[in-house]
Amino acid sequence: MVIRKANTYRLYPTPEQAQQMAQIAGSCRFVYNLALEQRRDWWKPGRTFNFASQCREVTMLRAEVDWLKAAPVHTLQQALKDLDRAYQNWWAGRADYPTSRKKGLNDSFRFPDPVSIKVERTGKSSGRIKLPKLGWIRLRGWYAIPGDICNATVSRRAGQWHVSVQWQREVAEPIPSILPAVGIDRGVAVFAAMSDGINIAPANHGKKALRSLRKAQRNLSRKKRGSSNRRKAIRRVARIQARVANARKDFLHKTTTAIAQNHGRVVVEALAVRNMVRSAKGSVAAPGRRVRQKAGLNRAILDQGWGMFRTLLAYKLADRGGQLVEVPAAWTSQTCAECGEIAAASRVSQARFRCVACGHEANADTNAAINILRRAGSSSKPVEGHRTRRPDEAGTIRRAA
Repeated sequence: MVIRKANTYRLYPTPEQAQQMAQIAGSCRFVYNLALEQRRDWWKPGRTFNFASQCREVTMLRAEVDWLKAAPVHTLQQALKDLDRAYQNWWAGRADYPTSRKKGLNDSFRFPDPVSIKVERTGKSSGRIKLPKLGWIRLRGWYAIPGDICNATVSRRAGQWHVSVQWQREVAEPIPSILPAVGIDRGVAVFAAMSDGINIAPANHGKKALRSLRKAQRNLSRKKRGSSNRRKAIRRVARIQARVANARKDFLHKTTTAIAQNHGRVVVEALAVRNMVRSAKGSVAAPGRRVRQKAGLNRAILDQGWGMFRTLLAYKLADRGGQLVEVPAAWTSQTCAECGEIAAASRVSQARFRCVACGHEANADTNAAINILRRAGSSSKPVEGHRTRRPDEAGTIRRAA
């Protein structure tokens, strides 16, 4: 089978290279927004726009505009391809209608030709990459590329430039794992409670940085729009958010790697995180209740990174011959793992479970994790409206309860 992954490196360009990369990103953003406006506002019966027609128009536009000519044509075409994919996702109902790209939020561009991309190691943790019209750029965080290069995407986050080099290679089908199975109950007070009794404490990176983030955001709100001090304040907020995101990602990578190395089958709840973190403020006609409490819960859920945890765990298990199974979440925390009785009163507190029928006592999260593991092999309690399978995600199976 063919696997595709990407290596991400931190770039250290010269001032001239950084300026040139910012110009290329701006050119791609301009072409994307112009093509979006064309599709959105200039459409009429008998006149349609697609990727091929807009690529031809970009070629003509580059002949008239010098600063567009300075950007590699392939990067501009890739921006049009991103727009075309965004429209396809919207037509298929997988995403909302495409929106304009903004400076500072969508500073990226992609080189699709692998022949023009070269990556070399220059030291223990350093190297360099050669990109069209940019030449050799120093990078840090070296780790080898074990396959054939497909493309390279350059992006700027919080004032730092990064490059993601996608590669692919042919590998043999992994041997099915014979390691034990485990059920995992994800939570806020306990990040992951396993059916074998092991609990993983939450890192709470966002909560730890909340005070400094609020201070930086208050400082930003006092700055005059368009001023250089406001731009500095924006970068300060972005750096704090990037530091939190990097720390969270590091925690999730280490945690999922340890789980995938020790288990052949992992069962988790199929959580609709996007629905779980919706605001409770309601509307003018029907205002919500306990809005601040719900906002705090939403913030705590997002701080755990449940979605990324599931994504990382799925591909790491698949690489090792393991399997990730998702089961419905209904009643797992109210079901007794000993007798099967379902009662809300059995959940005495966040950490304690005591069955009202048989008197079984256990840690509430561990009890839920055992129920999750058992539900993977049972079809006795179907949950209405649950999707049974998502075939587009490797190594993942969804089951009805």
